[in-house]
Amino acid sequence: MRMIKLTPVHSAKHCTCAKCSHQERHECVQNQCACCACYETEGSLAVKAADCSCCSSDEGSEDHCSEDDDDCCDQDSKKDTNAAFTKNQTTVYQVGGMDCPACARTIEKSVAQMSGIVAVKVHYSTGKMHVAYEDPSSLSTLLKQLNKLGYQAMPEKQNGSGMPQRTHANKSLWEIVLSGASIAAGFALSFTELSDLLLNLLFAVALIISGRQPVRGAYYALKSRSLDMNVLMSAAVIGAVGINQWFEAATVVWLFALGAVLENRSVEKTRRSIGDLMTVAPSTAWIKFGNQLVKKAVDEVAVGTFMVVKPGERIPLDGTVTSGESSVNQAAITGESLPVDKSRGDFVFAGTLNENGTLECRVTKPASNTAIARIIQMVEEAQEKQSPTQTFVERFARIYTPIVFILALVMMIAPPLLGLGSWSAWFYRGLELLVVACPCALVISTPVAIVSAIGNAAKQGVLIKGGVFLEKAGHIDAIAFDKTGTITEGKPTVARILPFTGNETKLLALAKTLEDYSTHPIARCLSEYANEKKVLALAGEAFKNIPGKGVQANIAGTTYYAGSQNWFREKGVGTLDQYAQVQAFEKAGQTIVMIGTDRALIGVIAVSDTIRPTTVTAMDQLKKIGVRELVMLTGDHHTTAQHVAKEAGIARSFADLLPEDKVKSIHELQGSGLKTAMVGDGINDAPALANADLGIAMGGAGTDTAMETADIVLMADNLQKLPFTIALSRKSLRIIKQNIVFALIVKAAALCLIFPGWLTLWLAVFSDTGAALLVILNSLRLFQHKAQ
Repeated sequence: MRMIKLTPVHSAKHCTCAKCSHQERHECVQNQCACCACYETEGSLAVKAADCSCCSSDEGSEDHCSEDDDDCCDQDSKKDTNAAFTKNQTTVYQVGGMDCPACARTIEKSVAQMSGIVAVKVHYSTGKMHVAYEDPSSLSTLLKQLNKLGYQAMPEKQNGSGMPQRTHANKSLWEIVLSGASIAAGFALSFTELSDLLLNLLFAVALIISGRQPVRGAYYALKSRSLDMNVLMSAAVIGAVGINQWFEAATVVWLFALGAVLENRSVEKTRRSIGDLMTVAPSTAWIKFGNQLVKKAVDEVAVGTFMVVKPGERIPLDGTVTSGESSVNQAAITGESLPVDKSRGDFVFAGTLNENGTLECRVTKPASNTAIARIIQMVEEAQEKQSPTQTFVERFARIYTPIVFILALVMMIAPPLLGLGSWSAWFYRGLELLVVACPCALVISTPVAIVSAIGNAAKQGVLIKGGVFLEKAGHIDAIAFDKTGTITEGKPTVARILPFTGNETKLLALAKTLEDYSTHPIARCLSEYANEKKVLALAGEAFKNIPGKGVQANIAGTTYYAGSQNWFREKGVGTLDQYAQVQAFEKAGQTIVMIGTDRALIGVIAVSDTIRPTTVTAMDQLKKIGVRELVMLTGDHHTTAQHVAKEAGIARSFADLLPEDKVKSIHELQGSGLKTAMVGDGINDAPALANADLGIAMGGAGTDTAMETADIVLMADNLQKLPFTIALSRKSLRIIKQNIVFALIVKAAALCLIFPGWLTLWLAVFSDTGAALLVILNSLRLFQHKAQ
């Protein structure tokens, strides 16, 4: 099961699975209805089974499915592929040697044609190949096929060290050295009286060593009906040999091979961006059996088992502290290096460092489902998702390459036929155009930047769910913040108790009875305060939660309420004198909880929640980086809201809001032409997060729901990660634009140099390889972006 955003279904022209008539997706969530046959509800969230296929490609429309819900209402081919991975055995390989997205497409097409293989997905950005198969014996044939293509693969579970990449790179490096030496020897000897035949033999040796892989790749690419850079480069080299340009042919293939190795090594750095996290969590744990400690592999440890973590060791699994006290460095999860004190009842996360005390913990999650495991999985999935810019560029490249290929053939034939020059001159220019047709620098301009940014963000404790959300964050104009738990600590304390009838003990007993069944932070605060005062709850029944207003219950035959001031005003309960006394609390910025019946106001409890230490700094940084509008949303009274907003440095606030009112506030900001993000806890703010252009959840390390529902998750309760995220996204957009413009300028310049005859084959290859390397190096700058 996975959490998703619900979208309107009323306007889907052909959808037959609609079960409700709600006009907006937040209404579906709020009313806990299932708008599709496969949708269920879990609390206030919509849940969709992972293997849901209730909507076919001709049943849905853009109005029915959200843009990031890839596996519902998508193209037939993608739906069939996803279904194949659901119904068949699957495995994942790490593939070495992919230095361009075209390589991934060639592998995909070639492997998909093999018997026993049902479906295959190859991701250039992560270097991974996902295979669905019927016959296990076909996997050994698959590895042989990859070797024929010139790539090395290893099952992911066996590839903790990136072995295929290094083996491939080392082998290629030796080949480059040998072929380079052969070319250098031939070039040096060309100044002697040595015969051309012997010189050409030296160049031929270089061609065989460095050209073997491109030619083999070209053969399999053509066999799978792909027109990739291997095809273009091989055609250019064979053509150069055909017109007796052996030195140029050898130089071209050597530069091409050198560029491929350098690109591969650079891209590998981005692919390893999340690799450090994979080695953070220990592979073994000390498990307590009676009075004995036994070391056991984490994969074999069951939930409920008791583990012991010694000082200086990393915590192997998620758990709850049952005894002991210590400070834990949670940087691996939250990006925050400041140690956090842990004692009985506190949660600990796998991969975090226990600094100075022994902790005994009860394991709460298996190794495959720890917070660090889910982060790694989500980051890898995010790196594999294409952003809108990347999709556009790849579509452009698929059109650009065949067009230029055809133009190259026309250039070779048409001018000589028209008597505009010699065959050899125009044939050579056509070969140059073939090289220029390679769109490598253009195609890698986006994915390398996105993978670098997402990997850097993950190390800083920010989980970005994909390139589409990275780009959206860079375009945000306005940010709406929930007050409790976002702007404030979310740990309210009782500031004042004012009983109008009876005494404080009776008021607290009523409050505890009503609030014990609520999960709201203020409810927990009142319940815990009553526990501290040793006040017992009364016997109650018919408990009911009214979103945005409060709670009610039947106690001794009378219905009692605890909630907002507006709710009691609606009921007409309370006197003017009582409300006048309440205003003094509101002016102090305190939140009011009224308790009473349908006839009388029994008392008021004032609760205060402090501003987070990072809030003011974060707001200042957001303003400095150009976010135009900062807004606070709250269900509190407007006086309290204004007090908190002023203290936080936020100029605008919306108060007295019900959950649906928060959605209207989001729509109001969007209606004024502002791209709007919503920041909340990912649970109580689900409707607003779903309706915003970008949903951002805070404190995701402790909640599965926040990690599943939001587009971006700040793993720590630190708002300063937000300006870092926005700034990183904007820098990513700038770098992507720089890469695309630079790649196009280089291509245009090369094209212009062809016609007057100023370009040479080796210079054409050098421009293409050089542009690709500069694009990669420019993208790697995103790794250096740090939070201020």
